[in-house]
Amino acid sequence: MRIDAYNQISQVYKTNNKMKAQSAYTARANDKVEISDFGKVLQSAKQAVKESSDVREDRIAELKARIENGTYEVSGESFADKLLDDYQLVGKLW
Repeated sequence: MRIDAYNQISQVYKTNNKMKAQSAYTARANDKVEISDFGKVLQSAKQAVKESSDVREDRIAELKARIENGTYEVSGESFADKLLDDYQLVGKLW
């Protein structure tokens, strides 16, 4: 095998020259982003939910007062229904 012959061939085809990769994306000075009206409304709704309290203080105060007065009653049937709903939900998860 003659190495000098390979060198001559590579010179003919110019395979020794390293080519610079061209950028696939060039930034343009006039690129801009526009947010739709729906996007703006959605963002403000997300912000409102984020800032709102997770606890309904008025409902808690009402229930505490009813418990202290002895006027808070839970229906046995309602309790059983909710218990079964939770049990079925857990069964679906497994």
